[in-house]
Amino acid sequence: MPSAAFAQNDDDTRNDTTDDEDVIIVTGQLSDFGALKSATPIVETARSVTIETEEQFRDKGALTLDDVLNYVPGVVGDTFGFATRGDFPQVRGFDAAEYRDGQQVLFGFYNNTRSDVYVLEQVEVLKGPASVLYGKGTPGGIVNAVSKLAGPDKQSEVVFDVGTFDRYQAAADLNAELADNLFVRFVGLYRNADTQINFVNDDAVVVMPSITYDDGRTRLTAMLEYVDRDSDTAQQFLPLTGTGCVSSDVKITPAAVCVNATGDQVELDTYLGDPALNRYNTNSTLVSLLASHAFTENFSVDGIFRYKDADVDYRQSYIDFLGEFGPPRVDANGDGGRTFIRSDAFSEQAAFDLRARWAFNTGPVEHELFAGFAYQNVTTGNQFISRSDPVTRRFGAINIYNPVYGNVPTDLFDDANLIDIGDTETNDYGLYLNNQMSIGDLKLNFGLRYDDSKTESRGNVQKDDAVSFSAGALYAFENGISPYVSFADSFEPVIGTDGLTNNPLKPREGKQWEAGLKYQPPGTQTYITLAYFDIEESNLPNPSSLINQPDSQQEGVGTVKGFELQAQTTLGDWYLEFNGSILDTETADGVPFASIPEEQASAWVQYQPSMGLWDGFKLGFGLRYVGDNESNGTGAVGPIRVVTDGNILGDFLLGYETEHWDVTFNVRNITNERYFSTCLARGDCFVAEERTAVVRVGYKF
Repeated sequence: MPSAAFAQNDDDTRNDTTDDEDVIIVTGQLSDFGALKSATPIVETARSVTIETEEQFRDKGALTLDDVLNYVPGVVGDTFGFATRGDFPQVRGFDAAEYRDGQQVLFGFYNNTRSDVYVLEQVEVLKGPASVLYGKGTPGGIVNAVSKLAGPDKQSEVVFDVGTFDRYQAAADLNAELADNLFVRFVGLYRNADTQINFVNDDAVVVMPSITYDDGRTRLTAMLEYVDRDSDTAQQFLPLTGTGCVSSDVKITPAAVCVNATGDQVELDTYLGDPALNRYNTNSTLVSLLASHAFTENFSVDGIFRYKDADVDYRQSYIDFLGEFGPPRVDANGDGGRTFIRSDAFSEQAAFDLRARWAFNTGPVEHELFAGFAYQNVTTGNQFISRSDPVTRRFGAINIYNPVYGNVPTDLFDDANLIDIGDTETNDYGLYLNNQMSIGDLKLNFGLRYDDSKTESRGNVQKDDAVSFSAGALYAFENGISPYVSFADSFEPVIGTDGLTNNPLKPREGKQWEAGLKYQPPGTQTYITLAYFDIEESNLPNPSSLINQPDSQQEGVGTVKGFELQAQTTLGDWYLEFNGSILDTETADGVPFASIPEEQASAWVQYQPSMGLWDGFKLGFGLRYVGDNESNGTGAVGPIRVVTDGNILGDFLLGYETEHWDVTFNVRNITNERYFSTCLARGDCFVAEERTAVVRVGYKF
């Protein structure tokens, strides 16, 4: 089945069973620029890693990175519903940094350009703390997207999409061999599309050429990506008083929060911005150089160099909703005041990561050792204007049930009124060492890293350093069962000053223990992994702090415990996949993590005959279940608890593929469930993605 990729030669990928062949089945293959910075097979790694290949997420109809992650256990892709400003995945309950080809690619908030899934070869999720490989970050894990880069044996295609909400897209992936060992590739697209939210579009132009020299020992790849996206904000921050308070899918405590509810419900496609103001236009230029050279069979070096520049023109009007420390601001008629913002933001990155690799033996122990040095300089900045008066409503009210637009403050359009908050510059240095060892069927891994981070903002300088450690052990029995256990930690700098000690705040620290089983029966195309993990994050804000009293902000501890199951198999012409997770989260305040469901599950079944009359036909169906999530806060009425119900969604694939043609019809959320992905105690709700249907026609050559 094309939905599974196999860590073996292409000629062998169709063999269902053999007696003497060690078939390793995974959902993709890691490379030296992958999430683990190593090509070690996942089945031999004492960590949880999930990979979605392009063919897999295409078959499932994914249109965004959020969509890709909907079938990954322990991951919430669309945490805040249908989004156009970016992707906001949560891995094991925590924000997950996005990487591209092993380098972090997004920084700050709303000063970056969203990646488009068409330019990606696969998406990798490394779960749990990753500081030993990548430096600072949250303990949940990372998402690494792998770019389509020039190389040998690449097929070309042109693809045309037509879909719901007037979606029209033309894309091309063109490959050629210029000379011996010299390859070029051009990946690009043009999209003109509306969305499920009135007035919000999703237009894009992406151009990504690359050139590669590869003679078997030396590989050099240069890649340039230019992205220009014109859009608006899909999240309209619909107020609880007109959404959750009158929806049976949302439970709110206490009822006093809903005192102004009219009984009318806001339509989910309602636009509460202003067409004369709103926009979210981004453009970015990314340049990467990936290089590797094998000096001998056992010693090689590789590295990646990255420069990225991004600009964002962000303008939005939104209704003044509940407000965490104030009364509801939407009256009984559904009228509410508005806030207007304009933000001209940017981010600039220069980074490199250099590694040396050495394979050697010490007696019966086989070593795969790599050591590296990483450096990253990131500068972010923002000029903004904000106008808000929720009490007197001097800019006019907007009605959430029947919005009328206009009366935008004119000074928002005058550049002279922009306030420059100053740039923030961060310099990060990291030295790391990783050793993957094999003693027969016993696989051991040890990693160590030292990081130094310096942040300068508004004349203030904060320095942080940390030592990160990881260790793992896995035993591969001949029957295909591989139990494992691992430990990893993380750190994340917190910029600010402790109110009690007057010292810089210490970094947040994460620690994870994980134990699990990986099962790949010999000679089969089946791969199953079960994992249990226990994460603790410390140095969080102190939950016992008293108002108006200087306090230390570093005594809080949050925890996440959970199980994850991932299983996939190929049985003849059938591909079967099941994923599930259970999370038990608790913040330093003793409540569950906001917007994180306790339970998730997904399944995908695909039928694709490989011979006979139906050769080329493909039919797939998937189910996604996301459980309840909740949000807790404190307002004028006291503690507030909002619970948003979960949902079951169905996805569908119908297609036919020949040597040159590929025609598919995808539907996501086939029953068109219209619901909220989450509602927050601060007073707003986020609309989930509605049904999308796309017909795709591709020609391969």
